[in-house]
Amino acid sequence: MKYQGSCHCRAITFEIEAPDIIEAIHCNCSICNKSGFLHYILPLNQFTLLTGQDHITTYQFNTGIAKHTFCKICGVKPFYTPRSNPDGIDINVNCLDDRPKEMAVADFDGENWEEGADSLAHLSQQKN
Repeated sequence: MKYQGSCHCRAITFEIEAPDIIEAIHCNCSICNKSGFLHYILPLNQFTLLTGQDHITTYQFNTGIAKHTFCKICGVKPFYTPRSNPDGIDINVNCLDDRPKEMAVADFDGENWEEGADSLAHLSQQKN
């Protein structure tokens, strides 16, 4: 199934391919708590940036592996390159125009990221 999404001002729009039922992740790390990011990690080939490349700015911290991308206009973070899956992309489910029919949400202890990161490493592999 294809889902469309965007930042708040719609300067950045994207499309993803995902199943009707998705497994999202709620993380309690400092940046996710402050930004309200609800994660759905998928392979990069299931993501298409439709508009807004010139409106994206990137923030990196700590190891510099994760690339937190934000809209320069409205400040919303619709997706980013996650440290746990640098070959994939992490979509903010809250930025999808239409929610999946069903969604399971699992908690991830991002405050203790190093201890749990291995449990996320497979999420950018091809999903059916």
